[in-house]
Amino acid sequence: MIVSSAFAGKTYAVLGLARSGLATVETLVASGARVVAWDSREEARALVDGKAELGDPMEIDLAGFDGIVVSPGVPLNRHPIAVRAKIAGVPIIGDIELFALARPTLPPHKVVGITGTNGKSTTTALIHHIIEQAGYPTVMGGNIGLPILSQPPLEPNLHGVGVYVLELSSYQIDLTRSLDCDVAVLLNITPDHLDRYDGFEGYVASKARLFAMQSATGIAIVDAATEANYQILDDWSGQEAVELDSVAVTDQSGWPSLQGPHNLQNAQAAIACCRALGIDLPTIFNALTSYASLPHRMQAVGTHNGVLYVNDSKATNAASTAPALAAWPAKDGKPRIHWILGGVAKSDNLDECVPHYGNIAHAYTIGEAGHMFADLLRPHMAVDDSEMLSAAVRRAARIAQPGDVVLLSPACASFDQFRDFEARGDAFVAAVEALE
Repeated sequence: MIVSSAFAGKTYAVLGLARSGLATVETLVASGARVVAWDSREEARALVDGKAELGDPMEIDLAGFDGIVVSPGVPLNRHPIAVRAKIAGVPIIGDIELFALARPTLPPHKVVGITGTNGKSTTTALIHHIIEQAGYPTVMGGNIGLPILSQPPLEPNLHGVGVYVLELSSYQIDLTRSLDCDVAVLLNITPDHLDRYDGFEGYVASKARLFAMQSATGIAIVDAATEANYQILDDWSGQEAVELDSVAVTDQSGWPSLQGPHNLQNAQAAIACCRALGIDLPTIFNALTSYASLPHRMQAVGTHNGVLYVNDSKATNAASTAPALAAWPAKDGKPRIHWILGGVAKSDNLDECVPHYGNIAHAYTIGEAGHMFADLLRPHMAVDDSEMLSAAVRRAARIAQPGDVVLLSPACASFDQFRDFEARGDAFVAAVEALE
């Protein structure tokens, strides 16, 4: 756990007691801060009873508070805490900002921040893996793994200073004011989460703040393929900006867990980032070879009767599914992908996926969006409106031929049938394991 004198004698409210909220309470209390915590769930409040005072920030007097720490899941454009905090003159922050405030009291280190619409988790895990293979102390956190405040401070070793690798959603950046990343990475920007922002421009502006917080020594790594990414760098004044397409990669075949065009971009970002940290190319390329996929992100879960089954449950929109459909092109003119898709749709179209329809042998639609997507796809391919994930896996197994790929890449959120994308991916793995 990170403990810092930066918080001693200060007063914070913590709203939301899931994993990051609980870690925040632990850090602040151990650092000598006064903490008033709240969650609408009684069982969550019970976890901090005796450690922090209990009080709802919507009801208590906020005068004199140094900050209100909220979960990234709190929609600041709609939640009344935003207005109440503004009236009281108290900043709303997140656990990443607390980490940023604690940095001057930690042993010497560097910070890498990764954002973008798609590919953040894979790129974060890949960068962390390369740094680890190079022998540097490192942890990853933020929107992946354990909350960063719950992890021990990094101590330098013979190889050099430690590196904190942070996956950062736009929501987390919104709650951060002073995170000066030594290396900031922007993978891509496509429309997403627009219910939280004033259109696409507002979403882009949120991502841009990661770079605006960098100091003059900061390094930016960006996908410059879209105009939005150029806008992000317009007012940027760091040391160096590296465009992803300038990173030369001639062959992905030796990287079994990094196939497809989307993973090419992830690898380019990781290579550029780790070179900026001073890691040599032979170490980087050896680490790319040994990298293993994260669960639910183009995860090869097994082969059955010569058919490969791939869990890409993390693909919750069409833009993130499209690269998966491109990863297995038709062979000898024969499409090979048996595509399972559906759930809670974020759009009424699959436009980003259209260029890859020629790679799809058969589609199997599930969930709330299943009927809509089935009607959308029937003019282009064979479709089975399966409704349930387990049924889709069984039907695909009956039809698929050796050399084919059964791909769960839903292009939808999971909340109609599953708790989250992890639960959906676990159900896919279980259905594959149940095949005879």
